[in-house]
Amino acid sequence: MSPHTTHILRDIAEGGGSIVFLSGAGISAESGIPTFRGPEGFWTVGSRVYQPEELATWATFSRQPDLVWPWYLWRRKTCREAEPNDAHRALANIESHMGDRFTLVTQNVDGLHLRAGSSPERTYEIHGNIDYFRCIQGCGPRKQVPDLPHVDEQAVFHQDWAVALSCERCRTWMRPHVLWFDECYDENHYRIDSTVAAMNEADALVVIGTTGATSLPAHMLQMAQSRGLPIYDINPDDNPFAQVAARGPGEWLQTTATEGVVSLERIITEGH
Repeated sequence: MSPHTTHILRDIAEGGGSIVFLSGAGISAESGIPTFRGPEGFWTVGSRVYQPEELATWATFSRQPDLVWPWYLWRRKTCREAEPNDAHRALANIESHMGDRFTLVTQNVDGLHLRAGSSPERTYEIHGNIDYFRCIQGCGPRKQVPDLPHVDEQAVFHQDWAVALSCERCRTWMRPHVLWFDECYDENHYRIDSTVAAMNEADALVVIGTTGATSLPAHMLQMAQSRGLPIYDINPDDNPFAQVAARGPGEWLQTTATEGVVSLERIITEGH
């Protein structure tokens, strides 16, 4: 990490500036959570292999909820068994240091940021949280998904899940509280307006473990560029954020999420 990076981020933190952090699958992969689009994201039912883009849609859920729910329950179990890593904890420490001048926007649905100590008020889960579900008719607020028996890799819907996955009020299906491929961001569920507002006030953007393949992160990059913000990309692999960051005034930190975020934590909280 160059002295230039240290100087800019230290000055922002010590001068009352604001920083937006954007996290993606790379930070969760270091906790052992398979990447959504990787080989582990596929789902086999009998002789049919489904890709995530087929299952993670309202169109598929509306036709076959008994196909989609086992996949999400298995993914949820994987997320619940994972533990936050040093990068998650470092971000929580940065928030404690910066307070309202800190915003964390995450594409991850695993909830690890919250479990590491990041606050719900300053953590925008723009793709939802797999630990929650809500009524497809909008009967009430989201609720935590109950722990159900017989959740495994066999992709079988168990009839003893039916009541637990039904709305207590209207008895229709509950759905995972996640943003599907054929849905749009909104403020109520996915904090799009809050994210845009944070970017309008930010003095720097720090990106961790994502390529910005979805529309809102890509828009955040465009906003940062149009405002001339320093962009710091923490990613071992080349990607659109890295290319912009490398041109300055920020930097591409070609390293792991844990090493990169812990280094930034020292700069921001300790001034070195």
